[in-house]
Amino acid sequence: MKLMLTPTKNGSVINKNIYGHFSEHLGACIYNGIYVGKDSPIPNTDGIRNDIIEALKNIRVPVLRWPGGCFADEYHWHNGVGERTRMINTCWGGFVEDNSFGTHEFMELCELIGCEPYICGNVGSGTVREMSEWVEYMTFAGDSPMAAERRANGKDEPWKLKYFGVGNENWGGGGNMRVEYYSDLYRQYQTFLKNYSGNTLYKIACGPSGGDWNWTEKLMESAGKMVDGIALHYYTLPTGDWNDHGSSTDFDTEVYYDTLRETLKMEHLIEEHSRIMDKYDPEKRVGLVVDEWGTWFNPEPGTNPGFLYQQSTMRDAIVAAVNLNLFNNHCDRVSMANIAQIVNVLQAIILTEGEKMLLTPTYHVFDLFKAHQDAYLVETYIQTEEASAGVPCLSASASLKDGITTITLVNLSADKSYEIRSESPSLSRISGRILTGPIDAKNTFDEPENVKITEFNAFSTIGGVLKFTIPACSVIEIRIA
Repeated sequence: MKLMLTPTKNGSVINKNIYGHFSEHLGACIYNGIYVGKDSPIPNTDGIRNDIIEALKNIRVPVLRWPGGCFADEYHWHNGVGERTRMINTCWGGFVEDNSFGTHEFMELCELIGCEPYICGNVGSGTVREMSEWVEYMTFAGDSPMAAERRANGKDEPWKLKYFGVGNENWGGGGNMRVEYYSDLYRQYQTFLKNYSGNTLYKIACGPSGGDWNWTEKLMESAGKMVDGIALHYYTLPTGDWNDHGSSTDFDTEVYYDTLRETLKMEHLIEEHSRIMDKYDPEKRVGLVVDEWGTWFNPEPGTNPGFLYQQSTMRDAIVAAVNLNLFNNHCDRVSMANIAQIVNVLQAIILTEGEKMLLTPTYHVFDLFKAHQDAYLVETYIQTEEASAGVPCLSASASLKDGITTITLVNLSADKSYEIRSESPSLSRISGRILTGPIDAKNTFDEPENVKITEFNAFSTIGGVLKFTIPACSVIEIRIA
């Protein structure tokens, strides 16, 4: 197989926010996941697990979305500041939400891991005033009722907040709205989201579910000039059946390839929604924000089905790597992506059980790809074949930053390795790391390092040609100086 790189960057920058994440008040993502409370024997900073803080800092999480998700459109932010008000989380499992993790705790989490906060506001059951006052509470430095309340709750100076979502999935659980109705609501709500005290908001509208081209068309036509980003949601289900998603761990090679065929549909979604957006925004000012993506399997047996807890295998790692390569290669329009979700929910990068914590294969993919953040895209061409019908054997993207070219290469084949040849004008220093294993390999609390990154140095270089073999079901990061 031949991998070709353009000798220089192509001018597009891979926005670091493509490597974003998503946290929702769902199952054990927040409570008993990220947040254990100040009195927990588990080492923590103001209730936030220290081991999770360090793990997220290691992969340079750039942006974190909160509080949902579907939960966002039943969340009333005032219940989570000052004296907390309990509620029932009717979206996910029907458990009592005590709101001990609210605005202040989320903003501290973002500060601790060094990422930008991305807050999603309540359109479905909220009001314009409620959303407007939340922004004022967080970002106004002067003397106002909301700023005074923030100070009374212990935060004198305002936070910086860039990313704000105006509703979530308002075509479905966020209100079952028609696009024409939502577009008018978006125009109204965003009018009252003010830029206070030098803070400038990047406003993200609820976009389509999968291939709803009409939603993107009507939204861009009606409100495109008032939008900074449009959210796209697409989940990978191997069955394509929302009544039976399939198991996260018990699957064969045929189902593995079914999963990859489903996830590869992401490229068509990006291209077609981008084509529609180009009609109204040829300068590509408006970003495509893929703020919910990843695998969605049946919950693990014996767990609350409303908590969406699933294991993560090498199959998930391949899905993650293929999608991240797609986002990189379409970074002229894709400005952010947020895998669902960060801890204990869906395609989680971290799983916890009491004081135990493990890093999933998906986590390690984000580690392998982190050098792409804010780097210049380098165009790639792969001479490839099909691993299975509709599934190419290889996926790749490349970038250039600080004189170092980073290549991320994925072998989608379940059982076949490939010899790779790539010409490069400079091969003075080359290093590699690899994640590989059987398609169903996973980490458990008994064996937390069964799947992990190892060094890869099986390269040969002859006459400016780099040669190596990529094993089956693997992800490789190559760095060339």
